[in-house]
Amino acid sequence: MLSRVLVPMDDSEMAAKALRYALEAHPDAEITVLHVVGEPSSMWGGASGLALEDDLEEASQEHAQDVFDRAHEIAAEYDTEVDTEVQLGHPVRAILRRADDYETVVIGTHGGTVAERLFVGNVAQKIFRRSPVPVTVVR
Repeated sequence: MLSRVLVPMDDSEMAAKALRYALEAHPDAEITVLHVVGEPSSMWGGASGLALEDDLEEASQEHAQDVFDRAHEIAAEYDTEVDTEVQLGHPVRAILRRADDYETVVIGTHGGTVAERLFVGNVAQKIFRRSPVPVTVVR
């Protein structure tokens, strides 16, 4: 039985499926939902607006709030709670940095827009190949 599970989550349906899977497969585990906000740059679309913020951490938390609200709603369906964490940076690097602190990672097959997937690459595939802990990919 696993005690600590990391679920990277964006606003996609696949990420929501991954969270539901984690809640069903690991009902007694401490589950952390991780949302990665891209570092501000002209190539990251919505994240580029963060560059104008005075408090980058607070702005990142606000940016992640919709994802966290949805995660808490899904967890409530299972009569449980999840922890939430926001990281700033490249999604793959941020997820891999946190993976060592967990026994497994549960991730959706893809997320974001088509343009983001083409630019960033398949995050789930990179996590699966590079993770220091077992990874479950949910589709």
